[in-house]
Amino acid sequence: MLRLFLLLVKLSLGLAGAAVIAVALLSFVPPPTSAFMIEASIARGGLVEYDWSAEVSPDLLVAVVAAEDQRFAEHAGFDFDAIEEAAKHNRHGGSIRGASTISQQVAKNLFLWPGRSWLRKGIEAALTVTIEKLWTKRRILDVYVNIAEFGDGIFGAEAAARRFFGKPAASLSASESALLAAALPDPHDLRVDTPSPYMRRRQQWILRQMSAIGGEIFLRRLH
Repeated sequence: MLRLFLLLVKLSLGLAGAAVIAVALLSFVPPPTSAFMIEASIARGGLVEYDWSAEVSPDLLVAVVAAEDQRFAEHAGFDFDAIEEAAKHNRHGGSIRGASTISQQVAKNLFLWPGRSWLRKGIEAALTVTIEKLWTKRRILDVYVNIAEFGDGIFGAEAAARRFFGKPAASLSASESALLAAALPDPHDLRVDTPSPYMRRRQQWILRQMSAIGGEIFLRRLH
């Protein structure tokens, strides 16, 4: 029994060490893929669309923050106010509201699997802390827009921009950026190519929020 315990401890330490090394490398190396891309590729029975781009429109960076995590510059990986608000909402039943920050989503999308188990949440929390310690906020945001799924099997700003707008990610307008960000909660049902009235309303809301958080000036706060 003691041997088994020691083996599990060594295995856990080894996995933790490997995760720290991977996070450290990805602080400057573009991710070649992600756990979510691999899962999507298996589900689709083929390759997904993914192109890393070092040049992404500032409007898209601001749009995803406005849509997903407006306290991104202030928190250390976890937005406890949003967590409390989501818990209150979910206690009343109806639709389930999440409170994941951009940092948490990067940790989950890169390394983990979909789901709501406590095991996954625990690993996600540890990875989020590691990412926040080893990466700058700007790096977290850059990786997020490059690995997020914007459509069915379409990962990253570059692939999405070329698929939906026929242009590189660096050339996206504020309106196009807001429409892409509007799809992030559910890119399989929220279509960028055929936006529903709900998508258009969400797009307009995101555009207003982009102005509210300061537009491109917001990016100067990320270090």
